[in-house]
Amino acid sequence: MIIQRFLYCRIRNSLAIGCLLLALTGQAFADETKILVLGDSISAAYGMSLEQGWVAKLAVYLKERDAGIQVVNASISGETTAGGLRRLPLLLQENQPSMVIIELGANDGLRGYPLNALYDHLKGLVEMAQQAGAKVILLPMEIPPNYGTRYTSGFRESFRQVALETHCILAPFILDGVATNPTLMQDDGIHPTVEAQPLLLDNVLPTVIAALDKS
Repeated sequence: MIIQRFLYCRIRNSLAIGCLLLALTGQAFADETKILVLGDSISAAYGMSLEQGWVAKLAVYLKERDAGIQVVNASISGETTAGGLRRLPLLLQENQPSMVIIELGANDGLRGYPLNALYDHLKGLVEMAQQAGAKVILLPMEIPPNYGTRYTSGFRESFRQVALETHCILAPFILDGVATNPTLMQDDGIHPTVEAQPLLLDNVLPTVIAALDKS
């Protein structure tokens, strides 16, 4: 009887320790969850400190809600889709994100790059992230109408087509309600101001939250 009681206590204690280890391991995985943002100057907080940009505000939003999610901002001003393709493999290897937000293409359009190259690069970025096990949110961009109807419409369609073919998530235009308001744009007419950053986050946040809820 004493031996049985001893064995029962040993088994019970072992199970308790095992459950504790599982809980701690689960918490560790949660703490290591990462969102990688791969963008250009819009996400690199051009003309202001990095902490004032919408990506930093996303990180603060998630931290305040104890979401256990780290946001890594790998955005560079002037970045193109081709540049993103060159950098993404190492970024995926180093960070192993569960979600990748791609905000690229505007510089391709402003420089008049061929639309087929834009499409190929965007699709390559999405598929590369998906193959690494990440959920992908694609942020569509827009270019000024002075580039001509054919080019601007083809530019816009490239994002929709990539999302359709790769089954990634196509978010609303991040500069919606901002790009057409001069008071929310810097003097160059291209980059949003500090005051516009919360609006940029508002445009993106519902898509990010919905994607996280489905993870």
